[in-house]
Amino acid sequence: VKVPTWINGLEDNEYVGVGARFGPTLESKEKHANHTRLALADPPDCCSKPRNQLTGEVILVHRGNCSFTMKANVAEEAGASAILIINNQTELFKMVCESDADVDIKIPALMLPQDAGSRLEKYISNNTMEWILKSYAPFYLNVVSVALYSPKRPAVDIAEVFLWLMAVGTILCASYWSAWTAREVAIEQDKLLK
Repeated sequence: VKVPTWINGLEDNEYVGVGARFGPTLESKEKHANHTRLALADPPDCCSKPRNQLTGEVILVHRGNCSFTMKANVAEEAGASAILIINNQTELFKMVCESDADVDIKIPALMLPQDAGSRLEKYISNNTMEWILKSYAPFYLNVVSVALYSPKRPAVDIAEVFLWLMAVGTILCASYWSAWTAREVAIEQDKLLK
């Protein structure tokens, strides 16, 4: 899953995450994915109802303290349009659900690597307190938004075909070389015996 980000409407980094095995499928093309504002969960683990009111934002939460499905259900009930879970390690793992879990989840759930999640969290937390009064209306200096999409994989990956051809070619060349050198050695030994 790809997660491009924008700060104040300017394109920033694009992160790669892992989608959950529950919830709806994502758009396959970036141009069809919606730009949605990113919000921090309060409490950060999203294991209980968030204290902040959500109106369709993507919510950024920490992994741990409860199941992935519980986090997604709580986020959905709070009004989030999707949930991004920051992994507690640098690697990514599959997000599976328990056998007794409520998987009637209508929002996408994704896991981001720890460094990507903490970078997004820093962008948001550094700027949620900074606001300016302009025309007597507060607005935030930095608005972080994301788009979530999952490009479709081709039926046949050309790189895999190329690697397979390279492997077969290497084996054939090695076999031919081995047979040719063995023949040369046999000819030399035959000359010595004569």
